Amino acid sequence: MSREGLPLARFKVLDLSRVRAGPACVRQLADWGADCIKIEMPGDKGDGFSDGRDLGDFQNLHRNKRSMKLDLKNPEGRKIFLALAKDADIIVENYRPDVKHRLSIDYEAVSAINPRIVYASISGFGQDGPYADRPGVDQIAQGMSGLMSVTGEPGNGPMRAGAAVGDMSAGLFATIGILTALLEREVSGKGQWIQTSLLESLITVMDFQAAAWIYDGYVPGQAGNNHPKSMPTGAYQTRDGYVNIGAGGDAGWKRVCEAIGAAHLMSKPEYADAALRVKNREMLNADYDEVFRTKTTAEWVEIINKAGIPCGPIYTVDQTFADPQVQHLGIITPMVHPEKGERAIVGQPIHMSRTQWRMRTITPDAGEHTDEILRDLGYDQAAIDKLHTEGTV
Repeated sequence: MSREGLPLARFKVLDLSRVRAGPACVRQLADWGADCIKIEMPGDKGDGFSDGRDLGDFQNLHRNKRSMKLDLKNPEGRKIFLALAKDADIIVENYRPDVKHRLSIDYEAVSAINPRIVYASISGFGQDGPYADRPGVDQIAQGMSGLMSVTGEPGNGPMRAGAAVGDMSAGLFATIGILTALLEREVSGKGQWIQTSLLESLITVMDFQAAAWIYDGYVPGQAGNNHPKSMPTGAYQTRDGYVNIGAGGDAGWKRVCEAIGAAHLMSKPEYADAALRVKNREMLNADYDEVFRTKTTAEWVEIINKAGIPCGPIYTVDQTFADPQVQHLGIITPMVHPEKGERAIVGQPIHMSRTQWRMRTITPDAGEHTDEILRDLGYDQAAIDKLHTEGTV
């Protein structure tokens, strides 16, 4: 399927990234039409994924891209890369900070031949500083950002989030930086070097929890499924599962109590104001659980939403994708794999009034487009065969 008509179709991206944060960034650009060339080392079939390219994780990250094998340690490979970079718009990499300099494919080297390049670097801890050379992965950033210290039940020790929130947030912040730099380039005519890290991204995601310390001067702790500042907000046991409630302020508290037939709780002195409800949250949760166990989750979701209070079930992933609203949103995106047949991947959460992203191609085989890209650079078949023989591509 063509990229024609998509909003980023005029941009070329060289994707030097691996594993998740960088690929997630490039996926955003690819889905909206950019020509994204994934550069892979000859002989490396898994891109850091030991379980292979054909499983859902890899397929989800690398759709709508082209793949080229290229040995950047080889002088001829570097020459080919710089030839591609000369008319590229964007480069994305998530090596350790020193690697790109050792390969001589860093921002300074590329911008010398292409001043318009927008070069995005994603790292664990930043491009410089005392931890710049450390290997950085999602779980370590979760721990250092404070996220694990506020996740989980009080007294049970730190808990990591159940998804790669550091990788994904860093990838999305890098995408925002790239698009901002492209807009600025329309005015200045010049590209620039964009940097973000898993650590910075997760500190930003911490948001009000981070502000609690750096602005208000107190260290937030774990609150489990409860909101640290507002009750009743939490997960309550029903007859057949759990119900999730997000009610804030005195008005929300009163509406929940009235909706669930527990108006008597409003007269308890332990719940007289928001601060007391937070202080006595264990007692409040026990009182609520006693009420909520009388009906099913579906019944309570219906009752509480009718009262204008945010409320929903707590799904397993299979239940999530069976939900009628999720299906209506169209985020389940069908694809056809040549060996595995009909499958689905996670689509885009962004909806535009005139422009839609397209699932154009599945994740390519390693190096699937190498010869095609070399021909675009002017290499004839004999020269391409020689590069294959030498192991450059």
